[in-house]
Amino acid sequence: MRAFAELLDRLSLTASRNAKLVLVRDYLRATPDPDRGWALAALTGDLTFDAAKPAMIRKAVEGRVDSVLFGWSYDYVGDLAETVALIWPVTPDHRPNREPELAEVVEALRTATRTEVRGLLEGWLDALEPKGRWALLKLMTGALRVGLSARLAKTAAAMMRPDAVMAPPSPEGDEAQMMLEALDASAIEEVWHAVEPPYADLFAWLEGRAERPSPDAPGRFRPVMLAVAIDEAVDLPKLSPADYAAEWKWDGIRVQAVLEGEVRKLYSRTGDEISAAFPDVMEALAFEGAIDGELIVWRDGAVAPFGDLQQRLNRKSVDAKAMQAFPAAVVAYDLLAQDGEDLRGLPLRERRARLEALVNGHNGERLHLSPVVDYADWEQLARLRADPPVGAAAEGLMLKRWDSPYLAGRPKGPWFKWKRDPHVIDAVLMYAQRGHGKRSSFYSDYTFGVWTPEGALTPVGKAYFGFTDEELKQLDKFVRDHTIDRFGPVRSVRAERDFGLVLEIAFEGLNRSTRHKSGVAMRFPRVSRIRWDKPAREANTIDDVMDLLDAIESGGGRIAKA
Repeated sequence: MRAFAELLDRLSLTASRNAKLVLVRDYLRATPDPDRGWALAALTGDLTFDAAKPAMIRKAVEGRVDSVLFGWSYDYVGDLAETVALIWPVTPDHRPNREPELAEVVEALRTATRTEVRGLLEGWLDALEPKGRWALLKLMTGALRVGLSARLAKTAAAMMRPDAVMAPPSPEGDEAQMMLEALDASAIEEVWHAVEPPYADLFAWLEGRAERPSPDAPGRFRPVMLAVAIDEAVDLPKLSPADYAAEWKWDGIRVQAVLEGEVRKLYSRTGDEISAAFPDVMEALAFEGAIDGELIVWRDGAVAPFGDLQQRLNRKSVDAKAMQAFPAAVVAYDLLAQDGEDLRGLPLRERRARLEALVNGHNGERLHLSPVVDYADWEQLARLRADPPVGAAAEGLMLKRWDSPYLAGRPKGPWFKWKRDPHVIDAVLMYAQRGHGKRSSFYSDYTFGVWTPEGALTPVGKAYFGFTDEELKQLDKFVRDHTIDRFGPVRSVRAERDFGLVLEIAFEGLNRSTRHKSGVAMRFPRVSRIRWDKPAREANTIDDVMDLLDAIESGGGRIAKA
């Protein structure tokens, strides 16, 4: 655990992207199997332990430490793993034996019951130093928060590949070096779903000791191609409308539908299989190949609000009632494979022609073609983006070069996303909570509300980004200076009609929600501006929010050419 703990500690203290890459690359080169494989799985988010829960960690520490003292400490530190790592008292009769290895910890957690995990945890915490305890708890909860994305971790894995290795001796006994082809994250992602942690076969290939793992199993996931956000002022003057196809960015979730031989699978954009939750879609699809598209709820000939799709998400299975109430479908964007042929190297124009033929020949309401948007220039397209004829079902537009191959990852240039301007309201700060990681000493998570007809505030959302570091310090000071009550790590802030802090909140959408007191749930809220100048009584009302929701829901959603 010591090397892994040191890696996490240094990553958490390093801001530079290149420095993080070097840290992970060097760790993977220096660490033997299987420890490095389990570490890579943890860094990419592919390592979870069902039996390890934060509540169990709290119970374990409260068995050794006064619960009030622990509560105060947690409130001050703001991070569970760091608090426990620092406060954990070793028993008086403890005799240190040895620190556990990373593989030892992982393999025990993968098979242990919840009852067994607590005993294991206490023994490991006794054996480890504070830094090791912190890393252990981060590993167990899956909340590393070290500023490293899964793709960056895969980039570091590709970087560990040497330039050359010694080739096997010739029959005459001669030895020579064999040059190895350089790799990038896309090469790792191409085989990622064909390998399993701790990735011994992946590392053997990276180090030139074995052939590339075969990614060609029927029904496999293909790494998705992602778009970069367009900078209108910088990018559009450099681009020619004739070179780019435009299509709607539908408000669903990105999926990949794969039907190859007897294998039928539906994947999320990250490669998680979700077929079991959408049998109505999978049973209705009839083609041979792999389609990249958007999963939506299709009702009355139109794309339903995203809130309807949420009723089907995050389920391991689904009943007939839910399938009837929220009928799912796929809006097809791209064709990645057909009849055993990999089409990703073809230009978009050719893939699009094949996709149109496939979808137009498909029966039923479970597969639709995402239409190409007709436009003459960027000004016309900007008007369509601002007021799309398909209504709120579109988050914005996608721009794709007609000659672009389908490349894994997020290359700059071939594809752009041009999202609609966010909705904005003025709300009043009501509660604040300490953040995590580098923000653990600041109140950085803000609950905000709007006025009811009775003159009270009702919470409508929570935001924890959108502000600068300097603004964070100002917000933190306001919270500390105007706290009127505390609930564990949460502070209640003075918020009255004649006194309160107004935050301008930007968000992507609204959904009706029976789980929220206000009756609404916001999508991707963030603080876009701090309105120091605005009186709290002038913030928006719940009636304003509900009127906006009604307008969003009445916005249509029919798939048609623009």
